[in-house]
Amino acid sequence: MVLPEPRPGLVIRYDYLWSREAAEGRQQSKDRPACLVATSDSSTTPRFVVILPITHSSPRGDHVGIEIPHKVRRALGLDDAPSWVLVSDHNVDEWPNAGLTLVPGRPDMWSYGFIPPGLFAQIKARFLELAQQGRSTGIQR
Repeated sequence: MVLPEPRPGLVIRYDYLWSREAAEGRQQSKDRPACLVATSDSSTTPRFVVILPITHSSPRGDHVGIEIPHKVRRALGLDDAPSWVLVSDHNVDEWPNAGLTLVPGRPDMWSYGFIPPGLFAQIKARFLELAQQGRSTGIQR
């Protein structure tokens, strides 16, 4: 099993740590689908990725998310429940890292696939907008 090349739009399974959990002193959370929104150059060592969580919880309060259409969830192999990519919370981690896990039910797969380009462009643009405004909270792992 070879890890995929980290590219923006790739959906992985990752031990995503919410910023609020990190503030409480936690080091780990739960494995969930997550989307790579940015990666450092492949010649950089260590290589870093910016990871956005995918959740079933609709965004509330200061949280901002972009809903993943049913057709995209199905193509990625996610469940049928509504899901959002949250762009107001992110992790920065090395690639590869200990938080990566195999996709459930696919013992030889490290990723679900890619978010389609049009949807990914919306996710990236909204993330960058919030980051520039200081409204995307992130942690380095």
